[in-house]
Amino acid sequence: MKSIEVKGSLRTETGKKATNALRKNDEVPCVLYGAKKDENGNTATTHFAVPNGNLRKLVYTPHIYVVDLNIDGNVKNAIMKEIQFHPVTDKILHIDFYEIDENNPIVMEVPVQLEGLAEGVKAGGKLALQIRKLKVKALYNVIPERLVINVTNLGLGKSIKVGDLSYEGLELMNAKDAVVCSVKLTRAARGAQANAAK
Repeated sequence: MKSIEVKGSLRTETGKKATNALRKNDEVPCVLYGAKKDENGNTATTHFAVPNGNLRKLVYTPHIYVVDLNIDGNVKNAIMKEIQFHPVTDKILHIDFYEIDENNPIVMEVPVQLEGLAEGVKAGGKLALQIRKLKVKALYNVIPERLVINVTNLGLGKSIKVGDLSYEGLELMNAKDAVVCSVKLTRAARGAQANAAK
């Protein structure tokens, strides 16, 4: 998995007024949830802010990244867990990051990539990708940049479900019966089948 550096600075104030002031200054309020818990069993949190421009390559991309979070010179490995956009302007409002612990698995969504020419497409069908990202649980250093699915043997009217897939070192978290991709019958394919049956 690729890594990307994001530089930010610690926030001393976390109220609504301080948050709004940050956004007016074109900065995004962020929270880093630590990998370890404190003596009370609570997850340690770090509140910080990142200039909007520093987040473009991380947010507006089909790729997934390990984030080297540089908060006032203190660097931690993390993944972007949740992002909030403004419902009208689509401006980034808030991002949650989770610190990575090399010994504990993390859950993240990985893009799906289909490869091969499906048998069903050759027969006139249309290949449809239903799930663009699959949720996986694994140690961060074994998570691939994308999950490749070979569709060469996928026939007309057939589908590949989550339960049909397996990747070494990865646990797929989506429902087993969820359809990832399928070859749908088109009008032309239906006509060809009907003519073949005559």
